[in-house]
Formats: sequence, C-alpha cells, structure tokens
Amino acid sequence: MAKLAGPQLFNVFRGSLIGAAEAVPGISGGTVALITGVYEKLIGGAGHLTSAARMAVTDLPRGKGGARAAAEARKVDWAVVVPLLIGMAAALVLAAKLIAPLVKEHPQYSYAVFFGLVLASLWVPFSGSGRTWRPLDYLIGLAVAVGGFLLTGLPPAHVPTHPLIVAAAGAVAICALVLPGVSGSFILLTLGLYEPTIEAVNERNFGHLGAFAVGCLVGLALFVKLLKWLLEHYHHMTLVVMTGLMAGSLRALWPWQDDDRALLAPSGEVGLTVALALVGALVVVAVLIVEHRSKKRLENRPAGRGRHARVPTAPQTHADHAVDTRVS
Repeated sequence: MAKLAGPQLFNVFRGSLIGAAEAVPGISGGTVALITGVYEKLIGGAGHLTSAARMAVTDLPRGKGGARAAAEARKVDWAVVVPLLIGMAAALVLAAKLIAPLVKEHPQYSYAVFFGLVLASLWVPFSGSGRTWRPLDYLIGLAVAVGGFLLTGLPPAHVPTHPLIVAAAGAVAICALVLPGVSGSFILLTLGLYEPTIEAVNERNFGHLGAFAVGCLVGLALFVKLLKWLLEHYHHMTLVVMTGLMAGSLRALWPWQDDDRALLAPSGEVGLTVALALVGALVVVAVLIVEHRSKKRLENRPAGRGRHARVPTAPQTHADHAVDTRVS
C-alpha cells in the first residue's frame, strides 16, 4: 500500500487543481486536466461510466442483472479516477470560499496568472496531436479561436434561477468542464448564474445544487461519449480544435477589461501584472517537466520489476497510445 500512496496523493493534487480551476470564470478545468496529463483518462473513464449506466437501465427489464454494466465499469482506471474526483470535490468547495472572492477583489492580478497559465498550456494540445500541423490545421484552429474569442466577449446576462433553467445551465457548464478552452464558470457568469451557484455551494442550498447536478449528469451523458469517440477516431483534429478554443478563450482572461468584458489597454501596475502572467506560465512549464520525467522513468523501468512492469501488448491505436503515455 505504501507504494500506492505517492501516485494516489499526486492524483488527488491533480484533481484539486482541476476543481480549483472550475471555480474561476475564464479558466477551464479541462485545460488543467490537459496540463496535468489526465484529460484523456478522465474522458475515457466518464465514457465507460455513462455506458455502464445505460447498460444497467436497458438490462434491468430483461432480467439480465448488471453483469454487462459491471464489466463496463471495470474498464475505468479507478486508481486514477477516484483520487482525482476526491481532489476535485474538495478543491471546488474550498475554491468557492477562497479563490473566487480573491478573483473578484483583484481581477487584474488574478487573471494575469491564469492568462499566463493558459497561454503556456497551448503547447499541450498543439504538441500532443501526434502529427505535424498542416496549413489547413492552422486555418481550422484560427477559425475556432475566432469563435471562442467572440463567445467569451458576450456581455453577462441574467436568467431566472428556476430549477429547469439551473439544470440546463448545469448541462452546458459540464460540457465546458470537459472541453479545454471553455470555462464552465464563465458560462455560468454569462448566464448570470455564477454567483447564485457559488452561494448555493457556500450555503448548502441542496435544491439549487440538486437541479444543477441533474443537469450536469444529463450533459455529461450526452457529450462525453461524443468527445470520447472523437478522441479515438479523430484524435489529431480534435486537439486542433481544442488548441483553437484555448487560444480564443484567452480573451476572457485578459487582465485589463471592464465589467461588460470590453478589452482595455494595459494600465496600472503593468510590470507586476506581466510578472504574474510569467509566474502562471512557469507553473505550466514546471508541471510539464515533472510529467515528462515521470513518463521517462516509466519507459526506462526494467521489464519484470514491480507490479507495473512493461509487458508486450498488441499494437495500439494512436488515441490509445496518447491515453496511456500521458498518465503516470
């Protein structure tokens, strides 16, 4: 068990970074999952779970029990997913109390850190697509970036906090969670539901949170299977689109903007703001270095030693290879 404590704690830490990111408008938890190397593992696990739930429902009237559902659920790498979820849940609650107010009080400095973080993290989907980008890929990425830029420039609105509307917002927000470059919190902020949802977390308003959770489950079931299929069959193009989305989302994190999201010229403590952006970029560089060294250690481990010894396997598809090598 001692040998498992280190990896599990590291995955709790990864999950905490993802959960904290989701409490901040403008930065996507999917982006952080990409940076920390667990994105495709999470998408794969969510895909298997949604399939298991569907099988459990369809098999129940036939009297077949949950054998197929249980077999599908066993495909999830629970040793990775469970610590991630624990870290995400704990960090989301803490971030709602600590990070969200800090961003509200010091938006310029906070956004500067996240701007540098997302800017540096563009390297992850760009280099992880598995193929050299062609001119058409750059054009597609640019078009998606323009779309993301326009989306994140929409002025905030205010919709009623009716349970059905909250559930619909949850469905949209969870799609943003699993899609790098689009922030679920930013979507809620655009709809005027960010502060009510944060208050619901802090005040344990289970009516609001229950409607939101139902919407999240529906959105996850509808979207994650599509995304999993795209990663398996169109891995390169999917990451091209993700790169464009992340680039376009930088507009939401520009440190100088007003309450209506109009972009402003740099002013105030420009030097400190730029320095904080560099700190955010360096955090990403440090995480990528740790991931690279961890992967190298696994690749160089002698065969036949330890429970994770490498054994010959059947040839993998590119998407499978990406999933295996990006998670330590």
